[in-house]
Amino acid sequence: MFRRRTQEAPEDPPQVAKPGGKGRPTPKRSEAEKRRRQPITAPSNRKEAYKRVREKQSDARGKAREGMQRGEEKYLLKRDKGPVRKLARDFVDSRRTVGSYLMYGMFAIVALSLLPIAAAKLLVLFAPPVLLIAVFGEGFYLSSKIKKLAAERHPNEDTKGIGMYAAMRAMQIRRLRVPNPQVKVGDKV
Repeated sequence: MFRRRTQEAPEDPPQVAKPGGKGRPTPKRSEAEKRRRQPITAPSNRKEAYKRVREKQSDARGKAREGMQRGEEKYLLKRDKGPVRKLARDFVDSRRTVGSYLMYGMFAIVALSLLPIAAAKLLVLFAPPVLLIAVFGEGFYLSSKIKKLAAERHPNEDTKGIGMYAAMRAMQIRRLRVPNPQVKVGDKV
């Protein structure tokens, strides 16, 4: 029980590689942890910590904004997600609409109102209601068309609010639409 052992070191058992194994022994946990560890780069004060958090948040917002501009589904707002909404966006973006030129027309009317010409004053009086009637009429037309198209192509999807979504997108200036238009004017949807 309390005998002295011999000075001979015990023999290591021969290492046999398993067929299909990785061909090397498993590293000890301490060695794996050493390789995995990285030096802690904690900020030295609160001001530095807040700066790092703001930079990280800014990068995340920039990535999300770029993804939204490209129309990536995971970055879109809830109102823009889904195949029905994508269909509505593409349907509106594939045509020229009176609503997308509404703001330009209103600026022209304001500029004309500054002129001291009687014909310009008469045009300023009647042009805004005519423009608005045209935009609302086009909105109703687009709304009915997109509802029918969505019901045909996506019968199991929710189409609630799709007409208003398409009409509102049609009233935006094309370059300012978010997500950016994915189709060119004149393309078939």
